[in-house]
Amino acid sequence: MAEVIAKDGSWEFDGEIIRIVPGRDRGVHKLRQLLGEVAVPLPAVAGIAYEPGRRGGMLRLRLRDGACPLLRAAGGRLPEAASPYLLRPERDRGGVAEYFAEEVRRALLLDQVPDGPVDRYLLPGPAVPLTAGGMDGTATFDGEQVRLEWNWLVDDVKKRVGNRTFPLADLAGVEWAGGAGLESGGLRFRPQGNAVFLDPDKDPHTLALWGTKKETGAAVLLAAAVTVRLPHPHAPADAGGDGPGQPPAALPAAGPEPADAVPPDFRKEPAAADAEAPEDTVPGDDHDAVLRRLRELGELHAAGVLTDEEFAAAKRAILQRMGGNG
Repeated sequence: MAEVIAKDGSWEFDGEIIRIVPGRDRGVHKLRQLLGEVAVPLPAVAGIAYEPGRRGGMLRLRLRDGACPLLRAAGGRLPEAASPYLLRPERDRGGVAEYFAEEVRRALLLDQVPDGPVDRYLLPGPAVPLTAGGMDGTATFDGEQVRLEWNWLVDDVKKRVGNRTFPLADLAGVEWAGGAGLESGGLRFRPQGNAVFLDPDKDPHTLALWGTKKETGAAVLLAAAVTVRLPHPHAPADAGGDGPGQPPAALPAAGPEPADAVPPDFRKEPAAADAEAPEDTVPGDDHDAVLRRLRELGELHAAGVLTDEEFAAAKRAILQRMGGNG
């Protein structure tokens, strides 16, 4: 038995399963708190490493491509602080962390566990039903269908379309991206067949997200719950998949490390996906959008959706983009 304990959680390994328990400290990301205990079977592990540092180290668990529905749903966009597969032991626990990593590596070698991709999920998805709140509405998933219900902040385009219901059998995939600065993130549900997708604020397939920790946690969990019930992206073509529908062709296959495989950002136009605008400037045509965002931020803060810290950080990011001092 090997165990390492840190402020942000603890890992325990019995030779077959790595049991990951999040810490109770207020600094632990909301996603890890909502996810709770995670049991990772050894066949799902591709590798493990301990990276020492001056203030403390990093214990990093690398899962095999396709083993975890949470990593698949996050598409490489999951912040390090939100990942259950990273642990930050204090500096004086570096030896314990090294021993833990060596025990896992020894077990992988003895069991001859390959580090390549898998064709089925080796970890279960979150339990349902689940609800995720966003900037302009709420998404719910009961295991059979997704329901999007808009609130009073919804854009007129979505308002005209009305609330949406997507049966699981009609979905090809789900994509998540957290918001950042002026850009909304989104939880997008991709239906089968051809569909036209707009910016998250206007897309009736998408719940727009600000990107707060609470919002991120619930949205990613819901995305993972949908993902695990859809056909596995690496399943043989004649295997029938793990659920209804077909593997989402628009979602690129993950690379050798799911946490580092980042698909195209659906918040941008395809032609500009690789072109980043300067951080300290905002085009003149966007000033109305800036003012609208500031007003919406104030409303969300007043309603208690955003904490004082989240409100200040989001406001500062927007003002910095305008060239102000925040």
